[in-house]
Amino acid sequence: MVEVCSFRGWRFDVAQVGDLSDVVTPPYDVIDNKQQDALFKKHPCNFIRLELNREEPGDASAETKYERAAGFWKHWRLDGIMRQEPEDAIYVYSQEFEWEGQKHVRSGFLARVRLEEFGTGNIFPHEQTLSGPKADRLHLIRATKANLSPIFGLYPDETSSVQQILDDTCLTLTPSIATDHLGVIHRTWVVTDHNVIGRVKAGLRDLPVFIADGHHRYETALNYRRELQASGKLSDDMGAPNFVMMMLVGMQDPGLQILPTHRLVAGLPDLTADQLQECLAGCCEIERLGTGDEAAREAWDLIEIDGGQNVFAFGTAADNAWLLARVNDTSAMEQLAPDHSEAWRSLGVSLLHKLLLEDLVFKKFGGNPQFQYVHRVDETTAALKARSHQLACLVAPATIEHVSDIAAARETMPPKSTYFYPKLLSGLVVNSLT
Repeated sequence: MVEVCSFRGWRFDVAQVGDLSDVVTPPYDVIDNKQQDALFKKHPCNFIRLELNREEPGDASAETKYERAAGFWKHWRLDGIMRQEPEDAIYVYSQEFEWEGQKHVRSGFLARVRLEEFGTGNIFPHEQTLSGPKADRLHLIRATKANLSPIFGLYPDETSSVQQILDDTCLTLTPSIATDHLGVIHRTWVVTDHNVIGRVKAGLRDLPVFIADGHHRYETALNYRRELQASGKLSDDMGAPNFVMMMLVGMQDPGLQILPTHRLVAGLPDLTADQLQECLAGCCEIERLGTGDEAAREAWDLIEIDGGQNVFAFGTAADNAWLLARVNDTSAMEQLAPDHSEAWRSLGVSLLHKLLLEDLVFKKFGGNPQFQYVHRVDETTAALKARSHQLACLVAPATIEHVSDIAAARETMPPKSTYFYPKLLSGLVVNSLT
């Protein structure tokens, strides 16, 4: 049973900070150094100071930046820059955005969700995690004692009945509005009606929740709770650290978009399309598509039209040529990934990494392969032109069905298997753990 609760969130007081757009920030894992610096300069109260504080000259240790984040969090509350909701609420959250020339709206709500150890309840991860980000987020949660950004969770709701309850309620409410650097419009409504909250909680009670984004933060919340329990500082079952702030979106929401995550590979020797074709010919049907941007776009169009997980495109920097590869023999995957299910082995990113790259390309050409992940075709062609990478790989995105099926089987996809667009903003609502 998934337990969803309202909470008294902390939000910026726009009377003090001005335009909300100036103080919110993307989540930590998509911010590079250049954007971090820009956000620091944008507004003295930009949430980057909590979400991703930076090292400064004279810092006593690597821990100092987390202590500095905690200091901002403390003083913003004391100075009224951020104010706590006067009563328990859930926060309806919609994102209006454009992708590939089409306008979309994705809607859900922010609430506290009781933490469940993976494998024991109805909250399911779908992606593997890395130790570095978890260590970073644990330092931050220890210092701030707060969930600074929400985890993104999905739940099945074929009739959208839960979200409809909230949408009807919001008709008489006024939203807070922020626009991010990508032009995405973020709206939040505060819902305090106890009857509405009760109906939402009841609607989620018997449903599973699949983590779409925020696996590192969820595991960090689990680790933080374990620390408190082990030290005797968390004995109350309803204590805030037993919960985590989550954005919950119905899996049938029309605005739910999973973008492809293409691979750029550096650290390889120069290889041509002819050499790559020869390497892949044993398990793939190969089609030559030409060279340059036009061929790359044609390749992606063909992948989208096909709709399967076994179709890929490869661009080679040595000759700026593109191949379309359709895997027609996946039998080797049983040996390459014997501990995984057929659903996992047939996933596009699994086939790409295990079979095509690791077992064929890297074995044949050697080198020291290093990956960069991008979402647009033009990013791959730019990398090939710049010769910063020797190989570009276009791969179809996983579907919502892949996410739920693999997660429900208690398996996890390879890292960077999914990219849910747009990202949730940090700084709209904060969940205090004290």
